[in-house]
Amino acid sequence: MQVAVPARLAAVRRTGLLDTAAEEAFDRLTRLAATLLGAPYAFVTVVDETRSFWKSCIGVAATSVADLQNPVGESFCQYVIGTGRELVVTDAAADIRTRGNPSIDRMGVRAWAGFPIRSADGYVLGTFCAVDTVTRDWTPHDLDVLDTLAHAAAGEIALRIAVADAEQATAQAQAATALAQAATLEALEAADEAAMLSRTLQESLLPPHLPDIPGLELAARYLRGGRGADVLGDFYDVFHSPRGTWGVVVGDVAGKGAQAAKTTALARYTLRATAARTATPSANLGALNTALLEWFTQDSQFLTAVYASLRPHPAGFTVRVACGGHDPALVRRRDCRVEPLGVPGIILGCVDDPQLRDRRAVLHPGDSLIMYTDGVTEARRPTDRAMFGTEALYELLADTPAVSADRLAGAVESAVLEHTDRRIADDTAILVLRVVSIDAAATPSDHPQEGTSL
Repeated sequence: MQVAVPARLAAVRRTGLLDTAAEEAFDRLTRLAATLLGAPYAFVTVVDETRSFWKSCIGVAATSVADLQNPVGESFCQYVIGTGRELVVTDAAADIRTRGNPSIDRMGVRAWAGFPIRSADGYVLGTFCAVDTVTRDWTPHDLDVLDTLAHAAAGEIALRIAVADAEQATAQAQAATALAQAATLEALEAADEAAMLSRTLQESLLPPHLPDIPGLELAARYLRGGRGADVLGDFYDVFHSPRGTWGVVVGDVAGKGAQAAKTTALARYTLRATAARTATPSANLGALNTALLEWFTQDSQFLTAVYASLRPHPAGFTVRVACGGHDPALVRRRDCRVEPLGVPGIILGCVDDPQLRDRRAVLHPGDSLIMYTDGVTEARRPTDRAMFGTEALYELLADTPAVSADRLAGAVESAVLEHTDRRIADDTAILVLRVVSIDAAATPSDHPQEGTSL
């Protein structure tokens, strides 16, 4: 039985979540699920060999840790772990997979939908699920929300484990440096391990692949700055949005370390969740601003972001852009003209109304959209500290033959590396989208396929 696989159980124990009290990091995800789906119950569960423990549960009155669980044989999570994939049940009493489960009578479960929460090495730790007390046809939007929030919960768990590992390795390195000369090699090895864990954590905050969007070429570059063990907060993402639209975001979180990593994860998963409901850039950045204000009440967290939504158009693609304290996106026309697109607005996480405004343009075949963080324009030359600057970026884009999105992204990356003599002080994210055809763009895929970004 998959529930009892030793390696899976070891992964569950490593989370440190079993028999622990509720935490806002998970409760805010289940509250969001209950609100977006209009469901009376939502859960984050972790499952060992005997029980399904409810790390977060919306709609359950129990507060004692001992009451926040049910036997694994009575849980619907067992089916998700058994198959390794989501379970969607419209009528639990009639479904051949679930009929006869005691929870139908004991907990009043009539409809259930849940997605696996996986460890970094792929084991199913538990589920992110929603429950209804009446039969229900779960919509594609419902399932998109649950899938996105399951990934958010998995990301929170992975971040905690990676941060703990990095902190432990760093502490070991610091202790080792205080030892005699004979311990120097061990200290360096521990520091290298901390840096490696930091890189792993940073990479977990970026999409492993960019989607394949008919009619568009996509390319990205990411340059790590800071010291080896620093985790900074630049990020980018591309994801599906309603009615054949695609959401694209590039952002920069203030600060560094574990808190910046958590804020980056919050930003990505919040935007993916809100993008399942609306394709309006200002609305989605506004939802992220609200999340930052409400979820970081004691230690304020700020970030800048530029968000674009692209939709096929008879002439190519329409693009709408909103900026929250971030440099505008740039449109490079086929004839080499470079135009800014977007109104800067106010940094997100500071005020209730960051004055977000949408700006629209049409991209024709051969046109490109370039989004970047300030690691590009504020890159400094080591000799005189002169910044690369916006004017140099415009000139570079105008002078580079735009034969592909990858060519443009690579040109910006190379220019930054040359200007800084490869001494990158700040993380740098670059994302380029180039329209390649009209016919392909006219029939967008509703379900993206993955393709490599770099």
